[in-house]
Amino acid sequence: MLKDGHIHTKYCPHGTADSFSEYIEKAIKLGFQEITFTEHAPLPEQFEDPAPGKDSAMNPELLDAYFADLDVLKKKFAGVIKINTGLEVDFIEGYEEETRRFLDKVGPKLDDAILSVHFLKYRDSYDCLDYSPEVFGQMIEKYGTIEALYERYFDTLLLSIKANLGRYKPTRIGHITLVRKFHKKFPAAYDYSERLAEILLVLKIYDYALDYNGAGTAKPLCREPYPPDWIAEKAVELGIPLVYGSDAHQAKELGQGREQMAFIQLPE
Repeated sequence: MLKDGHIHTKYCPHGTADSFSEYIEKAIKLGFQEITFTEHAPLPEQFEDPAPGKDSAMNPELLDAYFADLDVLKKKFAGVIKINTGLEVDFIEGYEEETRRFLDKVGPKLDDAILSVHFLKYRDSYDCLDYSPEVFGQMIEKYGTIEALYERYFDTLLLSIKANLGRYKPTRIGHITLVRKFHKKFPAAYDYSERLAEILLVLKIYDYALDYNGAGTAKPLCREPYPPDWIAEKAVELGIPLVYGSDAHQAKELGQGREQMAFIQLPE
């Protein structure tokens, strides 16, 4: 079954106003039989969004409307395409209890979900890893070296996998090489393959799946999927499920990257 398990919506502050129907119609045209809308879940109430635009996640006041819209669409398109109600939940080090309480509240409404790392904790502050090349460059200066920044990202990924976030914790981990979003401008001159191998082994132990994300292929400073094929191949060898995600923030981005991803089944 062809599935896109990572799609954003008009409820995303840093997306577009494209309607749900535009996303769904594009998915049907591309041959998808199943899709999951995974809007960025509201951030914990006491957490201040470190992104310069303060636009990382959905307004919590709109969450009920988001769920209501999807309930209507699931009925409308029943028998045509399977639509899952989902969220992309941020793992934020130090806010595990708040995240667990949120998931306890909304978990019964979810068919599917992703757990992602966008924010890294540095001492008593946080940074949004993927906001812009400028912010990423500032983070390198803060951490001292790009290698140290990569290591902090991988450490946080492991924390996210091992964290106790309750019975509704997402069991698919989002774009595990997001730290490479700007690698063409900020190349890392060290071999991090052992860290990725460690992360894959922990994923296997926890029986989690991987978001196989095509968005990086469209980013001019990345031009590779998250994760790249050599990591995806190791995941397949370990029996870790890969779930394709376009990570679309506008309808035209549905299906992005699939032609460049070795472990994607394309329609005949």
